[in-house]
Amino acid sequence: MADLSDLLISKVRVKMLSLFFSMPSEMFYVREITRLVKEEINAVRRELDRMLEAGLLRSEQRANRLYYQLNQKYLFFQELQRMVIKTTGLGKKIRKMSRKLGEVNYVMFSGGFLNRAKINKDELDLLVIGEIVLPELEALIKAEEKEFGREINYAVLAKEEFEFRKARRDPFIMEVMYGVKVMVIGDEAEFCHRELPSI
Repeated sequence: MADLSDLLISKVRVKMLSLFFSMPSEMFYVREITRLVKEEINAVRRELDRMLEAGLLRSEQRANRLYYQLNQKYLFFQELQRMVIKTTGLGKKIRKMSRKLGEVNYVMFSGGFLNRAKINKDELDLLVIGEIVLPELEALIKAEEKEFGREINYAVLAKEEFEFRKARRDPFIMEVMYGVKVMVIGDEAEFCHRELPSI
């Protein structure tokens, strides 16, 4: 299964990216990062220096501690965020368990889920399309909610219903299709039913 470690040599950096992107607005100090990623302090400091130099992180002195936070203006911020969301946490678990979950056509996370934003009850975090084994999906989401820190709003649709509602330009489906999203399973162009340009 594809993983961030396929692209990044440093396993410490992979753990640190997972930590920062799991809480994109949070600030962390060195010993806190070391404890959370369970790695040696010198390795963590090395990676922090590299990520600061690259512009992915920014730092801020508070009292006698130096805090680090993601720089959301970093050129590749969104690309990295999408890679992390697919290869860690719920994204990784869904891909790993896709066979147990049934016949999965598409799995999509919303922008609210990406940024860990507190969303309204009628807003969506996760849309799953296919013939899904609901108890398996429910168990997976319930376990993730404890780590996520809030309820995860999700919807499950059969592919036929999704295609029917998409053809009818159903407001719920249109909002999902044109909003910020990350496809964890399935092709985004097919999901949105856009014609790919011929080469």
